[in-house]
Amino acid sequence: MEFKDYYKTLGVARDASAGDIKKAFRRLARKYHPDVSKEKDAAARMAEVNEANAVLSDPEKRAAYDALGSGAAHAAGQDFRPPPHWDAGYEFSGAPDGQGMDEAQFSEFFEQLFGRAAHARQAGARGGRGAGGGAQRGADHHARIELELRDAYLGGERLLTLRGARLDAQGHLVQEERQVQVKIPKGVREGQLIRLNGQGGPGVGGAPAGDLFLEVEFKPDPRWRTQDRDVYQSVNVAPWEAELGGPIEVQTPGGATVQVTVPPRFKSGRKLRLKERGIPAATPGDLYLELSVVLPSATTPAQQQAYRALAQAFPGFAPRGAQGV
Repeated sequence: MEFKDYYKTLGVARDASAGDIKKAFRRLARKYHPDVSKEKDAAARMAEVNEANAVLSDPEKRAAYDALGSGAAHAAGQDFRPPPHWDAGYEFSGAPDGQGMDEAQFSEFFEQLFGRAAHARQAGARGGRGAGGGAQRGADHHARIELELRDAYLGGERLLTLRGARLDAQGHLVQEERQVQVKIPKGVREGQLIRLNGQGGPGVGGAPAGDLFLEVEFKPDPRWRTQDRDVYQSVNVAPWEAELGGPIEVQTPGGATVQVTVPPRFKSGRKLRLKERGIPAATPGDLYLELSVVLPSATTPAQQQAYRALAQAFPGFAPRGAQGV
């Protein structure tokens, strides 16, 4: 996927005001609009201009885009993959609908950064409904939040910081933060929406505020991963534990310590299933222990001699003889 330098596309500086962006967009639209342009690639260029304007004319999208280091850490056309959960904590108003553009016109880069699931678009579509007498309900907002997997096991309350943006009187971007108290339901899953009533945009004319929808993501952790309500946990075992079997103690993502029995001659990559030890629910998920054999370092003479004795005890062992079989 290619990185898109939206500032370069519109020909404006990174600190350009909203007025500067609007002027640049209008100038380029007159030049590349397919109905009037004589440029051979007018349609493609116009699509690029529309996409750049859809981001830079929206304070919230622009602030999130700037966080990636546009024009500094990345160059236009450079191969790019956004970091995992790069936009966690950014609050967006309504739905990322590209200001009325057909989604098919968006590049893969745009979709990777600002694409949202259908539920987010549906949530955003709720904002701004009339309530009679000129009153208008506030727009719904949405944001992605990162939680520890432990939160799914225990639940609880968290004070989260959300980042947003607005334009000042001169049309320059101003970043803002606000804190929200969130009750995390026990058993929450990745991708689930937590709804905070009245925490979206303010209403007009006495109408109620919109709602805030928080989409849950689990913080990346090398110890485990999730699939729906099932949890996969990496567990290291010593060579003698894997070959001889026996009991070992394992700490689950929920903080509990459990004793499990490793069957004899247990090979790396196999799994032990702990039924209903996954994410809690009326029908809980399972916890799968993925065992990996790790070798101890021989740093003392006695430890080195133990490895030599091990080699002598297995004279026929050919670790490379099985390769390609």
